Amino acid sequence: MDQRLGLPPGTVFARSGVSTRYSSTDESAAELAVRACEQALNHAGLVWDDIDCLVATSATMDQAIPFNAAMILAQAGARSRPIAAFDVGASCLSFLTGLDTISYLVEAGRYQHVMLVSADIATFSLDWRHLHLSAIFGDGAAAAIIRRSEPDESSTLLASHLQTFAEGADHCRILAGGSRYHPDRTTQSIRELAMFHMDGLKIFKLAARELPRFTQRLLDAAGLTLSDFDVVVPHQASRLAIDHLRQRLHIEKDRLVDVFERFGNQVGASLPTALHEAISGGQVQRGQRVLLIGSGAGMTLGGAALVY
Repeated sequence: MDQRLGLPPGTVFARSGVSTRYSSTDESAAELAVRACEQALNHAGLVWDDIDCLVATSATMDQAIPFNAAMILAQAGARSRPIAAFDVGASCLSFLTGLDTISYLVEAGRYQHVMLVSADIATFSLDWRHLHLSAIFGDGAAAAIIRRSEPDESSTLLASHLQTFAEGADHCRILAGGSRYHPDRTTQSIRELAMFHMDGLKIFKLAARELPRFTQRLLDAAGLTLSDFDVVVPHQASRLAIDHLRQRLHIEKDRLVDVFERFGNQVGASLPTALHEAISGGQVQRGQRVLLIGSGAGMTLGGAALVY
């Protein structure tokens, strides 16, 4: 990346904290999503026919219509069957919001096995003239299957909490894709409308101000303290955001899942990717208490306390 941008070696890493990132230039997000879903099925010992609901929990769209879940089901083709499919969108917190929302339908018996999948391609919305913003992002997909726990299983969602602070709604945005900034309504170029814009300082200040109170509400709902959790998995927003969360909440490094340097911020796929890496690497074990937490455009804070 340094070479491509004509920068001295080490510049991108020094400014972003990212040493490797993945970029999908010839695949759709739906293609990435299906690959993630099939890996999840293999890990769970299931097949597509076992899934009765597919929920796309992505931050970005493959296209304006139809919704992402329909595109993913179409990409799966003959491997899947007609099932309930829809999107749950909350920017970078889409996976966490989907997990919270769908858990109630699973608990009620509405669905038996739900596939949650986040797939995001940030590459085409990045403006590399602004290195401090663009260099933190990468592409990726992650999927998880949830079902109702058996009586002898400890896995459970203990509590969740979401808050959107509307004062930050314009701090992070891509204008294109809807009717508000349609080409018939604006003279701005399509390329400019499709670019990602973020006021990182304003987002950081707002999140930093609200994070302690938000976290305490979540812990109160779970009836636990932060020290009761074996592992904390944050949304991999930025180097600054992860370091601030760790310091502000006094989380030891060995309890915090930090894969930012290896993947960057994969938008909606970021948090489930971090969770996957923690599970596959042995940092998260069955029966342990795990705290998922993060922020997203909107501006939203979200968290979930669970036993894996």
